[in-house]
Amino acid sequence: MQDVKIRNFLEISYEELETLNLEAKHRMVEGHDQEELKEHYLRYLKDERYCKAVALAFSDLEGRFHMLDFDKKYLLKAHEHLTFDGSSIRGFSEQRESDLRLEIDWASFRWLPSDVFGPGRVLIYTFIRDREGRPYHADMRGRLQAFTKELKTRRDWVAQAAFEIEGFLFKGLDAEQRFRPHEGFQFVSEGGYFHSLPLTPLKQFIDRLAEAQRALGFENEKDHPEVAPSQFELNYSYCDALVAADQAQLYKLVARQIAASMGATASFLPKPRTNINGSGMHTNISLSKGEQNLLHDAADGDGLSPLAREMISRLLASAEDLCLIMNPSVNAYRRLDPAFEAPNQIRVSSVDRSAMIRIPLCTERSARFELRSVGPDANPYLLLFSLFHTALSGKEDEAPNAERVLPNNIHDAISDFSNSQPMLDLLGAECRDKYASLKMDSANRCPKDLGRKIKSGEVLFHHEVTNQHLWGQF
Repeated sequence: MQDVKIRNFLEISYEELETLNLEAKHRMVEGHDQEELKEHYLRYLKDERYCKAVALAFSDLEGRFHMLDFDKKYLLKAHEHLTFDGSSIRGFSEQRESDLRLEIDWASFRWLPSDVFGPGRVLIYTFIRDREGRPYHADMRGRLQAFTKELKTRRDWVAQAAFEIEGFLFKGLDAEQRFRPHEGFQFVSEGGYFHSLPLTPLKQFIDRLAEAQRALGFENEKDHPEVAPSQFELNYSYCDALVAADQAQLYKLVARQIAASMGATASFLPKPRTNINGSGMHTNISLSKGEQNLLHDAADGDGLSPLAREMISRLLASAEDLCLIMNPSVNAYRRLDPAFEAPNQIRVSSVDRSAMIRIPLCTERSARFELRSVGPDANPYLLLFSLFHTALSGKEDEAPNAERVLPNNIHDAISDFSNSQPMLDLLGAECRDKYASLKMDSANRCPKDLGRKIKSGEVLFHHEVTNQHLWGQF
């Protein structure tokens, strides 16, 4: 008997998706009024009869991405009074204060590719509020938005960022949850940089991911296999810092979804196999005022302004304090290995890729600096909030020529972070202590001396991999 298609949900072509999402993204970047955007999108949802559900997204303190699907008709009635159980999210509220509120960020409205997410669904990011409606201290998306909004209001400066996120494609579904040290991960391709044929599984994955990104309004630039076998990286245009962080979360989600549809696993573990290059999330930082790039100065040998030099100096001065935010997992400290182009040296360079901060070749438009010491599992909201705040208001480096390296294990990084007055001032005691406690929980589940073999603990208790059932056994 021939199958009969009964469902009739919203499905939009990739070309139309790109147009819609770019328009929505530009409204967000241009700072359109929230009330006007709310009315615009509520009207759209009401009129679009084939849209069935709205996925509301938020990230927890460690950076895990969460989505709650609301029936569209219910959302239209209850969008001002949405709650969820915060005690179910590690790093959020305690059981005695479990209820948290979701405040919809209407500017972040996005249409989703139906072949990746299913038909009839749109995505909107949210802010977290406490029971009284106040900004929740562990909602780093909200704190980043507040910081960048104040920067724009007070100085007319726009914080901009771009991420270069590397990952691996492994054979099999849920390869991380099924990890066994004696077997390791199985690559879908043994080819590396420029050595993957056009129709190999890795290239097919990259092509599908690039197509979905383009449809989501990422404004793609280039994509390619990376140096290590079965490693990938897809680059897209720099933009407003909050949008950049949103896109980082969506990038990883789409990668995992497309990989799963191919019977594979997209992994953002920083170092899933020893003796090859690990994965990073190179973070490019810039500031602008109107059409002026505030980090550019043609008179400087590297094209950087005095402001850019001051920002770099402040970040170097606080490198140890920030290391746990840049490298938040046990596994991340395997990547900081100088034998594999690891950026573990606390210094700046325009040529040496082992330096924590690199100055790329740039024009007036593209002047920026790049933090190479960031792992792909960092919380992008916490990261950008901490980097921009430190770069603009931290203390400058008093010993720029001293030889220093980043911590080579998470225990030292936790200690530096926990004893840092700047991190206490930045995050507040409750948020700082919660974050340090979560990281210590992970560290306590893993061998302190990692050695040269990937251990199961550093994979299974990784914050992007593990589940609550596993944690509940301890």
